Amino acid sequence: MYYRLLLLFLLLFFSGCSQKIIKQPYHYPNYSIIKPEITCKPKRKNIQELLLSYLGKPYVWAEEGPDAFDCSGLTYNIYGKMGITIPRTASEQAKMGKRIGFTNLQYGDLIFFGSTNKRSTRITHVGIYLGEGWFAHASSSDRKVTVSHFEKEPRYLKRMKLCRRYLSEDERSRYMTCDVPLKKMKIVDKRYTTPWKKGMKLPKKAVP
Repeated sequence: MYYRLLLLFLLLFFSGCSQKIIKQPYHYPNYSIIKPEITCKPKRKNIQELLLSYLGKPYVWAEEGPDAFDCSGLTYNIYGKMGITIPRTASEQAKMGKRIGFTNLQYGDLIFFGSTNKRSTRITHVGIYLGEGWFAHASSSDRKVTVSHFEKEPRYLKRMKLCRRYLSEDERSRYMTCDVPLKKMKIVDKRYTTPWKKGMKLPKKAVP
């Protein structure tokens, strides 16, 4: 009798646990933040390799990969895969790291954009500097992860607000200080939510 009761208790316990892990189907926009798995060390070479694997993947608002990205989702994913935890949104990412001038940019530094109004400090976009005026970003207008150049697309230069560096030049240290307090970021286990996956329909509007 005792063993039957114990068995019944275990069945109820595990069935209750299994009911808690209900993976939500994908819906747009999916604001669940999934922390990327660490796959490599913080190196500029690894930034390059990750970017090359992501080029051409679709832009989907609120996604941080691995099959679709928005602008800050791309930077969040790449740095996260190197073990560098940064905020999820562009406005929050712009608050931390070492502030640097445009002429001092190096590969892997982040460039933050806003409106063409010079008085406005609002951040609405972020890209990764590649060198010689090139930068990679998940573009809502191109609807994909792409590469742009400041001379060929001067509107980005007019919209640029500031630049940040998380990884030192010698790659031995990280600049993770914050100018102001950051908003708390709620991470969701990937078992509970479904990101956009290859084969799904793309949203009609890039930005909801």
